[in-house]
Amino acid sequence: MSEPPRSLLTLIRVIDRFTDATGLLIALLALPLVGAVAYEVISRYVFHAPTTWAYDLTYMLYGTLFMLGAAYALHKGAHVRTDFFWDKFSTRTKGIIDSISYVLFFFPALAILGYIGFGEALYSFNIGEQSDQSPWRPLLWPFKAVVPLACLLLLIQGVSELIKSIYAARTGIELEQKEKVEV
Repeated sequence: MSEPPRSLLTLIRVIDRFTDATGLLIALLALPLVGAVAYEVISRYVFHAPTTWAYDLTYMLYGTLFMLGAAYALHKGAHVRTDFFWDKFSTRTKGIIDSISYVLFFFPALAILGYIGFGEALYSFNIGEQSDQSPWRPLLWPFKAVVPLACLLLLIQGVSELIKSIYAARTGIELEQKEKVEV
C-alpha cells in the first residue's frame, strides 16, 4: 500500500514532537520533588526541625508529574496493556481494536473527565480552597487544574494515536513502533 498522505504524517510528527517536548519539560518536575524530599529528610532527621510544607508539596508535585506525564507515556507505549493476546494479534487487528477503543472509550472519557475537572478547578479557584492536610494550607486550585490540563495533553496525543491506529487498521502497517517496556 502507498505511503500515508504527507499532511497526516506532518500532523502526527507535530503532535508527537509536542508530546516529546512537554514530556521532557514535565519530567523536570522530578527535580524540585527530589529537592523537597531531601530537604525534609535532612531538616527532620539531622536538625530535628520538620517542615510544615513538605508533605503538601511532595504529593502535589508527584501527582502533577504523574498526571501530566500520561500523554508522554501514551506516546511511548508505556501504559499498561494486557499482552496475553495482544502480541498474537496482527497489526491490522491491533489497529482495529485501538481505533474503536479511542473513539468509543478514550476520547469520550477524557472529554467528560476534562470537563468535570475544569469545573472543579474553577470552583476551587473561586472559593480560594486550601488544603487541610498540613499547617501550610496551600491553595488547591493549581493542583486541581492539573486534571483538565492532563486531559488536554492526552486528547492531543490521542489524535496522533488514533491516526496511527486507523492507518494500521486499513493497511496492516504500523507507522510507529512503540518502545517495548518490560516489567
